Amino acid sequence: MAAVAEEWKKEGFEIEFSKNNNGTKPAKGQSVTVHCTGYGKDGDLNKTFWTTRKSEGAKKDEPFTFKIGLGKVIKGWDEGVAKMSIGDRAKVKCSPSYAYGAGGFPAWGIQANSPLIFDIELLSVK
Repeated sequence: MAAVAEEWKKEGFEIEFSKNNNGTKPAKGQSVTVHCTGYGKDGDLNKTFWTTRKSEGAKKDEPFTFKIGLGKVIKGWDEGVAKMSIGDRAKVKCSPSYAYGAGGFPAWGIQANSPLIFDIELLSVK
């Protein structure tokens, strides 16, 4: 059973809602604003590499905004946030190909071919 639960690490992504409003989902090209904490620094899925939340280590609350579905962010974000509605909070678990892939993101301590987990809260859609 554990092997099935870890499939997201090989390909694609998995989303686990901690708060799900079942509201309207953002459409391709809309601007979405999120709070996010990313885990997977140095290959450890319990270690934070980035956060927008003051409560989790940022200097201040600094939400992140991007246009959804246009490839401006990693694939896991584009596809994961597209399944959320305003007020939802979820863990988006990304395989390497849905995260930073073979290049990793060395500046943030993300190794090549690392699976990552993002705790995302969708704040607004415009």
